[in-house]
Amino acid sequence: MTDDAYLFLLEDPATPLGVPPAAVGGLSCMETSSVRAWLDAQGVSATSPRVRVVPPEATEAIPENAERLPVPLSDEELSRLRHRTAPEAIAAVENELLAYRDCTDGRDELLARALAAGVAPHRIAELTGEDLSAVTAAAGR
Repeated sequence: MTDDAYLFLLEDPATPLGVPPAAVGGLSCMETSSVRAWLDAQGVSATSPRVRVVPPEATEAIPENAERLPVPLSDEELSRLRHRTAPEAIAAVENELLAYRDCTDGRDELLARALAAGVAPHRIAELTGEDLSAVTAAAGR
């Protein structure tokens, strides 16, 4: 397995392998001179249905004779790519996990603010569903 994602060209765009880069959202690598030169050398545009991208763990699925280019992705870009290439059932659960992350972002700061404002720890635990020990631990942060 490699650490880089790969751009590659499919002979048949109907093949369900990888995803078009545009489907992942703005990938910063698509604006680099190396990717633009590679696309030019292949005679395709970035929006060609033949251009696909796969995460590092899926590079072995790229056809052996396919033109390919390793591209570094940021953690956020790689997360979006993995989400987009996941089977539908997994993607649905991942959406729930992302929603959970968004809901819990800043949790410790909120608990600490509530404690500092004078809300009793047991009341915070009651309102949030957090364990009382997690609430009191927030006081030390």
